[in-house]
Amino acid sequence: MSNRWKPKAAGVVLAAVFLAVPALAGAQELELRRVMLSAGGVGYFEYEAQVDGDATLPLSVRLGQVDDVLKSIVVYDDTGAAGAIRLPGREPLSQIFRDLPFGPEALLSPVMLLNSLPGAEIRATGQRQIEGRLVRVVPEETSLPGMGGTLTRNRVSVMTVEGLQTFIFEEAESVVFTDPELRAQIDSALAAISAHRTRERRTLQVVSRGKGKRSVRVGYVVAAPLWKASYRLTLADRAAEKARLQGWAVIENMSGQDWKDVELTIVSGNPVTFRQALYSAYYVHRPEVPVEVLGRVMPRADTGAVTLDLDELAAANQGYEEEFRKAQRAIGGQGAMMGLYGERAEGDAAMRAKRMAEAPMSSDMMVAAEAAPAPPSQARLVAAASKEAATQVTFRIPNAVSVTSGQSVMVPIIDRDIPGERVGLYQQSAHDRHPLAAVRLANDGETGLPAGVITLYETGAGGASFVGDAQLSTLPSGDERLVSFALDQKTLIDREVESKQAIAKGRIVRGVMELTYEVEQTTVYRIKAPAREGREVLIEHPRQQGWKIVKPDPKDVELTDDQYRIRRKIEAGKQAKVTVQLTMPRVQTVALTGQAKDFYLAYAGNGELNDRLRQALRKMAQLRDVVDTHQRRLQELENERNLIHQEQQRIRDNLGRIPRDSDLHKRYLKKLNVQEDNLETILAETEETREAFNAANTALGDYIRGLDI
Repeated sequence: MSNRWKPKAAGVVLAAVFLAVPALAGAQELELRRVMLSAGGVGYFEYEAQVDGDATLPLSVRLGQVDDVLKSIVVYDDTGAAGAIRLPGREPLSQIFRDLPFGPEALLSPVMLLNSLPGAEIRATGQRQIEGRLVRVVPEETSLPGMGGTLTRNRVSVMTVEGLQTFIFEEAESVVFTDPELRAQIDSALAAISAHRTRERRTLQVVSRGKGKRSVRVGYVVAAPLWKASYRLTLADRAAEKARLQGWAVIENMSGQDWKDVELTIVSGNPVTFRQALYSAYYVHRPEVPVEVLGRVMPRADTGAVTLDLDELAAANQGYEEEFRKAQRAIGGQGAMMGLYGERAEGDAAMRAKRMAEAPMSSDMMVAAEAAPAPPSQARLVAAASKEAATQVTFRIPNAVSVTSGQSVMVPIIDRDIPGERVGLYQQSAHDRHPLAAVRLANDGETGLPAGVITLYETGAGGASFVGDAQLSTLPSGDERLVSFALDQKTLIDREVESKQAIAKGRIVRGVMELTYEVEQTTVYRIKAPAREGREVLIEHPRQQGWKIVKPDPKDVELTDDQYRIRRKIEAGKQAKVTVQLTMPRVQTVALTGQAKDFYLAYAGNGELNDRLRQALRKMAQLRDVVDTHQRRLQELENERNLIHQEQQRIRDNLGRIPRDSDLHKRYLKKLNVQEDNLETILAETEETREAFNAANTALGDYIRGLDI
């Protein structure tokens, strides 16, 4: 059983060992004043401090944010100058203890520190003073009287000029390392541990050089949760030309620190953002070069030589240079950057407005959009001041914002009337028989609207009612968007598709016939409006690569990324028909030589071809008929010749088996003579027919190759 009782002197610590970390000279407290959240998934955080003369400002950031901070940190000082920005390395403790005579575990207790430094010179004071070189610290257990348990104390051995002496560490008033260099090393290690007490944070030291009292601001860009836009659109009756639009921004504070009365600005856009591991140490690989050692010289055997052709070499070099120039032209690059703050603005006399006006906001952020008056039944929002820049829209929240770390907040950004026209949007992919109920929103404001979700309400005699949700893509100033929120089951649409193709034109050049077909696709939409309500319907028809719209007039058709959009107005209870006709040319090439007679006749009978082409094809059919006639006769002569040869072989076989002076032998000889005469006649006709065939075939080929129609 151990006892926690310790002697009174046991509370003594190592003097000059566990010292407090000295305060930074001129250090001031940086206070978070401004936050700008971008739709690019980053946030700009700006701190401010009042300093007098030279100052070192500590700035604590999360370890995971250090790369972004090193990439983007900026210091604003009107009269002073920014000096260095210091921060510990990624693994500072291991680097520091690498060059120290003790490890980090030595600082867990004074006894462990003493045992890690045997031979160090120390001076102990208390009941007696001992000075010498440290030998060892050994724990000793002492039994307390009256069965009070045991007490562990540490006996320190020191080699002095008088010899080896010991003392109880807990009874000493002080134990001091007398070597100033060793004390400095211990102080440095303790300071490093204090600076990195939190493993997931790093503290940067921002050095400001200057004279007199002034404001210093420090800002940086780090990853932040994406802020989201959420809209409410209130519709009046169908004849109303405007709708009420209110917009909110949903924001999360995941920065790890509370936002207290900060000036908040949110930015809508798509800036280029990226990360780079600037907080990691990189070393360039260097190849190892072997030590040069002189060895035996072994010349390579000569294999002969040839005369160099200078003209051939010049031609080869020219080809190489041309390839090199092509490669150079193929190389390109691009870059982008996002600017967050520019000129400072002037404010009014109020203290809060003055602080906001002194923020380094660009002029784009300081023009307030006037909010349209809200209907009596709808609360008016204090909308953000907005301004559209070249690539983004900024919304500056007029009031200070406070958000606890880990919490979310909604702030209003838009409150105004906006032109809104009700239409039916037919998307065959959404529903084949009914259009979608939609609103065409026209942004007549000075700034664009960021993408977000919309909840739609409809006001009537009985009050407001929910009618649907929709999505709004980015809506630039002066542009329009359709937002669909429900299925219009009162309106019926029927769709019918048919396709056909016809030869639009043809030509023959160098023995090849080129036919251009006009492929036509016709879609008929039949629309039936509700019995008591008129409709304006927008039909979306798919766009296809290579196709061209013929009906309706292309001037009356809108284009989206992948759709044609056709508008049609229909009175209540009426029906309408919309015809969409698309055409696409298709080219077919056919080699005319070597084709059969029926091939030529088939195209010659096609009424879609012009007369010249049809006459030429009929002529080809006639010439081909002559070629085919001669070819058939050649085949017939070949068959006759084969029959005679077979008969002659039979007769010769029989002649060998019968007597020479028999009547049958004489008969066979006579028949052979007749067959020989027939063969001579066949051979002569075959030669004449082959010449005629070649001539006819040449005539056909020459005719085809000579055509240019």
